[in-house]
Amino acid sequence: MSAFHPPLRPTPPASQAPIAPRTITPLDTPGVPASPLAFPLDATDTAARVRQALLEDEAFNDVSTLATVVSTRHVRSAIVARRSGVVAGVPLAIEAFRQLDAGVTIRVEAEDGTRIGAGGTVLALTGHARGMLSAERTALNYLQRLSGIATVTRRFVDAVQGTGARILDTRKTTPGWRTLEKYAVRAGGGTNHRFDLRSGVLIKDNHLAAIGGDIALAVLRARQLAMPGTPVQVECDTLVQVEAAVAAGADGVLLDNMTLDALRQAVGICEGRVITEASGGVTLDTVRAIAETGVQRISVGALTHSAPALDLGLDFDGL
Repeated sequence: MSAFHPPLRPTPPASQAPIAPRTITPLDTPGVPASPLAFPLDATDTAARVRQALLEDEAFNDVSTLATVVSTRHVRSAIVARRSGVVAGVPLAIEAFRQLDAGVTIRVEAEDGTRIGAGGTVLALTGHARGMLSAERTALNYLQRLSGIATVTRRFVDAVQGTGARILDTRKTTPGWRTLEKYAVRAGGGTNHRFDLRSGVLIKDNHLAAIGGDIALAVLRARQLAMPGTPVQVECDTLVQVEAAVAAGADGVLLDNMTLDALRQAVGICEGRVITEASGGVTLDTVRAIAETGVQRISVGALTHSAPALDLGLDFDGL
């Protein structure tokens, strides 16, 4: 059975009501307990990815810390939100601190997918000051980037609440980070679009341009090549293309940069037979009106390509 570290708080006096136990993470796991978000990396992959990030930062040769902080110095610290948002990336942050100090005690105050207010604590730590200082930037890089994506996603999800429309991401992700960035979208309440070019057919304008604009031919060829059950979606700029995609037996249409009136007409053409998805320049100011046209899905590239980092910081409280 995994060993657990003692809590950071002191034992209450006998006259005081007992304090409910807090979550303490065991040392042999890469992150917080299993969650329905399905963190995409196993323990080995998490450790390898974080170690590469630490090596990139020369965290094991941190001359500033080695020169100024004695090896025996212990501290308490906490990762604190400077602004409100949604947390994502906790397992990676935990792994970063553990690789620099295997004996660090970590209490998870806000797990992935949790809303947090300004001033709220994500992680509380006790351990060697050197380890915390050297791991700080890598841990925050993961948390700030992924929490930023989760936060923006939650804003879009909240904006369309009650319409029935789902918010989807795109493949506009940072190279090498797609698995984690799409996970952060889920942490924010969004839905993942196709993960890669193999997992679904999306016939776009340039595909159609290469075959003379023949949607029926494109869908036919996609059905012949793709594995049975692979969804086939057609990007449509006009209502004529929507009608052609429906007639060709496509599973979905991607309604690109259409006006609100055109979106409503497209929904009517599809009549529940074909999944409708709006895309193109969607913002928080426009997403509600788009959802109210009746489209089932709205894809937003900005969730991953333009999300600002959530402002988080590591605050020390010396022992």
